[in-house]
Amino acid sequence: MTTATQGLVGTAHPRVEGRDKVTGAARYAGEIPFAELAHGWLVLSTVARGRVRALETGPVLALPGVLAVLHHGNAPRVETDYTGLLGGRPDPSAALFQSDRVAHRGWPVALVVAETSEQAREAAESLVVHYEQEPHDVDFSAGRASEAYALDSHVPAVAEKGDLEAALAASAVVVDAEYTTPEEHHNPMEPHAATARWEGGRLEVVDSNQGTNWVAGELASLFSLDPASVRVRSEHVGGGFGSKGLRAHQVAAVMAATVLQRPVRVVMTRRQMFSLAGYRSPTAQRVRLGADPDGRLRALEHRALNPTSAVHDFVEPSAAAGRSMYAADAHHTASRIVRLDVPTPTWMRAPGEAPGSFALESALDELAERLGIDPIELRVRNEPEVGPVSGLPFGSRNLVACFREGARRFGWDGRDPRPGLRREGRWLLGTGTAAASFPTTAMPSTAAVTAEADGTFTVGVNAADIGTGARTALTLVAADALEVPADRIRVRLGDSDLGPAIIAGGSMGTRSWSWAVTAAVGELRRSLAPGADIPPEGITARSNTAEAVAALAQKERHAFGAQFAEVAVDPATGEVRVRRMLGVFAAGRIVNPLTARNQLVGGMIWGLSMALHEEAVRDRASGGLYGADLAGYHVAAHADIGDIEADWVDDPDPDDPVGIKGIGEVGIVGAAAAVANAVWHATGVRHRHLPIRPDRVLMAGGDA
Repeated sequence: MTTATQGLVGTAHPRVEGRDKVTGAARYAGEIPFAELAHGWLVLSTVARGRVRALETGPVLALPGVLAVLHHGNAPRVETDYTGLLGGRPDPSAALFQSDRVAHRGWPVALVVAETSEQAREAAESLVVHYEQEPHDVDFSAGRASEAYALDSHVPAVAEKGDLEAALAASAVVVDAEYTTPEEHHNPMEPHAATARWEGGRLEVVDSNQGTNWVAGELASLFSLDPASVRVRSEHVGGGFGSKGLRAHQVAAVMAATVLQRPVRVVMTRRQMFSLAGYRSPTAQRVRLGADPDGRLRALEHRALNPTSAVHDFVEPSAAAGRSMYAADAHHTASRIVRLDVPTPTWMRAPGEAPGSFALESALDELAERLGIDPIELRVRNEPEVGPVSGLPFGSRNLVACFREGARRFGWDGRDPRPGLRREGRWLLGTGTAAASFPTTAMPSTAAVTAEADGTFTVGVNAADIGTGARTALTLVAADALEVPADRIRVRLGDSDLGPAIIAGGSMGTRSWSWAVTAAVGELRRSLAPGADIPPEGITARSNTAEAVAALAQKERHAFGAQFAEVAVDPATGEVRVRRMLGVFAAGRIVNPLTARNQLVGGMIWGLSMALHEEAVRDRASGGLYGADLAGYHVAAHADIGDIEADWVDDPDPDDPVGIKGIGEVGIVGAAAAVANAVWHATGVRHRHLPIRPDRVLMAGGDA
């Protein structure tokens, strides 16, 4: 397969919708006007487990503007016995008001609909709900491992190769450490919002999501509708990070629109998002590494545990992070879950890899220290020739090139490996590194390209631009394939009527959509006679990449990277400052360096935030979160970010028509470990529990 290019792909290009976004012309799901629009406001449970005994709806229905109160006693029935687009049964928390059961604090128990948003909110807050409360359990720790069970997700839960105990016994040096990461939340800039209406016997939903086909298919299944009778549109999305799939607000809007026969909009509040939008579950992880004196790994064991809800299973596959990373004679990894009375977790940027890399890459750093080997050199010595567990060849693997280039630019060679020696006034200084990896794949998608009579081209592909710059990337890919300037390309996306395409997630969106666009352009070229006139309606060609994607040879396909961090630690206050970060990545052909760098730097900043700030704490007594808002949930702010740089090495994928791999997730992977390893280098104290708060720095007389 060859890569044809006119030269736009690989050059920096501003977002094609940038002016619309900064002037307000680009409208998001909660901003689009509809005639006779009503507003719904969700009412969430104040108990963590039990039943709804009664709702005092009479006084609420008498309030000004109130149109309806939907709850388990009067809401439309939905179908839950189906397999969704991404596999598995739907989470019951999205199948609203089907019983009186309450599965966690913040469970939806009613929807109040009124003429205005203000009326709906006032009425919802005045609704009195009586509960039959039951004892709940939200207490997660590594001690719950005996109750846990393995669950396959997008990767197998358990993978084993070789005799682990024998390999550990034969090792000259063994690292055996436990790590924890806290509950973390997505909180995209745009809250979750959906408007539903019936138009000519067809359900239309204007939504903020990561895949209109995904949401349309789920709604059709839930409400037993012909899929052709459901249309979901989502032109502009203000962030998603894994949280914007099927959620309670879309189902609530459809229910209310069906009952009232008028458009209904439901928008989650920031606080409601902490209960209803999913989150990254906390993890408890154990890593055991065994090595020869020269650093060659004999054994790699990684076991991870995370909680899920009492009504739906979701695994955070943290232990899978190392299956592609390092060669070892014995390689055992397992991810398990335990059920608690908490909301169901969901995918969050780099699911599994982000928390898993913190544990594994921290353990590698500790092993390097004990062996007296440079951390980069240790990783180089354990580079696999094929997949360490799968045995499959790599599509391409340029991790060492990332480390070599990163070390040169970061000034790693002058580093004294001994901890606690560098000081600048009251600050202890340290540097750390870690590897990054995230699987990349292509999924079947369709696209259409129309040659218009005016000499322009319209590209229709059901992509979701969730802020990544996908619309711009697809413009550049189409322009190169058609050999025309970018200003002759118009991209339509975010509409389920455009046909099936993969979601924006898993670092596979731009690659999959670009493949479909390239294939459609090829079909168009074959149908266009040189010099032929284009009719007023244009000439359209379509593609479906299902057959081509299925024909891909089995390989280990990943984006890789090397993360570097320098920190300053004040031992008197416990303050940790990240002075500079550098990430060098091997992530396929970079379509648009401008937006790609934004993606990678954004991921690195999120990793910094994960290392030092983010932590949602659940109250055992109430079952809810302390400070479930952006005042109480701390994230890295501008003042926390120093010099941060992301770059890449040449790494086109030979099996992709454009050479793309995917960059959405790899930027966050390993970043937290690089910061934690730098804190050790500054202080001589290992921090195995995130975030590295000032109190933990102050209290750490030994390993933290």
